[in-house]
This record gives sequence, structure tokens and C-alpha cells, in this order.
Amino acid sequence: MELQELLSVTFLENSVQAYASFVGILFFGVLFKRLITAYLGGILFRLLGKSAHEVGRSAFDDRLKKPLNNLILLGALFLASQQLEFPSNWELVDAEDFGLLYLLQKGFSLIYAYFIFLLLLRFVDFVGEIMLNRAAKTSNKMDDQIVPFAIEIVKVLVIILGTLTVLSSVFSVNVAALATGLGIGGIAIAMASKESLENLLGSFTIFLDKPFTYGDVVTVNGYTGTVEKVGFRSTRIRTYDKSIVTVPNKNMVNAELDNLGLRPIRRVRFNIGLTYGTPVATIKAIVAELEGMINAHPNTTEDGARVRFEAFGASSLDILILYYVDSPDWELLINTRQDINLSIIEIVKAAGSDFAFPTTSVFVEK
Repeated sequence: MELQELLSVTFLENSVQAYASFVGILFFGVLFKRLITAYLGGILFRLLGKSAHEVGRSAFDDRLKKPLNNLILLGALFLASQQLEFPSNWELVDAEDFGLLYLLQKGFSLIYAYFIFLLLLRFVDFVGEIMLNRAAKTSNKMDDQIVPFAIEIVKVLVIILGTLTVLSSVFSVNVAALATGLGIGGIAIAMASKESLENLLGSFTIFLDKPFTYGDVVTVNGYTGTVEKVGFRSTRIRTYDKSIVTVPNKNMVNAELDNLGLRPIRRVRFNIGLTYGTPVATIKAIVAELEGMINAHPNTTEDGARVRFEAFGASSLDILILYYVDSPDWELLINTRQDINLSIIEIVKAAGSDFAFPTTSVFVEK
């Protein structure tokens, strides 16, 4: 049998040539999808310019390679499927009516649209990473806070656009009529999403009023940590034990918020207790030496320390120690406190006194 005759042989009303074309196109798509993805990705990466190179090609591939691969594979599958036809004796209804052809067509369109808009969302993420990289190089913290918020806005717009496109193109829904219907039911929707709207308005209030910015250390609702992100609905705070606390934006606006990052200095106040056997002259010498030591420390402020014999405690002579650290930085604060605390121990011991601890004296009368 000649090749032409072999190719003209039919099975299920499709020739061998049609089946061969189906397999060939699909095989070509699977075989060359990575090469085509690399070529198209390279073009897109170069279009983004120098800023994309600073983030790196690997980050670009991690986000966009898989959606591009899937789109190319789906495109090959679509072209391959055009080479075959369903047998007429199956008596399938047209694709416009509900049936197998309808489900196949709509299902394929939905999957293809999904990967297209997934690719757009991943692209927005990569552009956002470029913007974050550029924002990190500036001294202004506001752009570090605005960029993630802007990325979320763009992604929401892409999702809305994708939903309307699918409804209009795939399901032939009249988007204008749908928008009118949503306008009529807008009050009900607004009431149902009241809390979400409050959080959204809270996020805009944060950007306009600027009670804090990205990287500030804040205390709100009993939590203290560093602001890592301000989103549509909530603000993420990284606490000192490295956990993430998510606070709704309306609470960030309405609650009493202490922005520790805006403090130019940090106050330290505590008491030490000396034993009751410490002479008055020794107490005066300890007080003077402690005050001089704290004032001489390079990280305390010029306002001066306050070291005073404050009270007669239940089992100790209480010395008040008050000073300010010349920085809001937490690490500098705890390091300075450690230095001063160690020096306090040395001064008290060198003066011949000691630290008191709770004691009780019992006198038995004969």
C-alpha cells in the first residue's frame, strides 16, 4: 500500500493524515514548549529594561515560566484538535447548545483565560518586585509602603477585568446589563461588606494621615513590632518574637497607637535596692558615681541621668535610676542597658555595699 493510500484511510470519519497531524502538532508543542517559552520570556524580560536585570532572570522565570509553558501547550492542543472532527453518527448538538461540544469549548476557553490572567498577575508581581527593589534604595519609607498597596490594587483590577472578560466572551453575558443590576443591588452589597469597606477606608486613612510608615516600630492593641505591610484589609506587624500579627486597618486607625519609631529617644527607669547596713556616705558616693557613669556613656542623652536615693523599702534602701538612650533603635537600647547594668554592679560592689533581697527579721521576746 502506497503512503498516499495509507494516509487516506479513515477511522471514525477522520483520515490517518488527520490523526498524524494531531499527534505531530501536539508532539511539536510538548517538545518545543520550553524553547518557545525561553524565547518569548527573553523578549519580555529585555523589554523591562535595566531594572529587571537588577532583580534577576531567575526571579522572572520562577514567576512567569510555568504560565507561559501552559499557554503554549494549550495552544498546541487547540491547533491539534482542529485537525479532527467528531463522527456525524454520534449526533452531537452544535456548540451553541448545551452538550458535549458546548462543555468542551467553554471548558477550554475558561482554562485558557485562567492561564492568561494568571500570567498577567505573575507579571504584575514581578514588576512590583522591581519597584520594591528600587524603593529599597531610597531613604524615604513611604514608597516602601505604597508599592505593595499599589500592587494589590492593580491585581484586583486585573481580576475584575478577567472576570468581566470571561463573562462577556465565554458566556456571552451582557456586562452592561449586569453592571446595572449590580448598581441596583449595590446598597445590599455595601451593607454585607460593611467591615471590608471600613478596612479599605482605613488603609487610605493610613496613607493620607501617615500615623506610621513601613519599618516603624508601633504598639497597638497590646502588640509591639515592626510594620511589614499595609494591605487593603489589614496591616501586618512582625513582633519581637518573630511572629506575624495581622491587625484590621480600621483598628489601626481607631485604636490608640504608639509609634515608637517616631521617638527620638528611649527612656529607662528602674530602682535598685541597697542593703540597710550601707552607710550614708557610701550611699552618696554610689549615687554620684552612678550618675557620672551614666552621663559619660556615649549612648545616653545630654539631658543627664537622674540617680537619687528615693525611698526606704521594706527590705532595702531604694535608689531611683532614670536616663534616656539617644536613639529609638531597640538593639541599641538593650545593649546600652546591659552596659550600664554591668557598671552598676561593679560600682556597688567596689563601694563595699551590696544589693538587698527580700528578708524578714523575727525577734523572740524572753
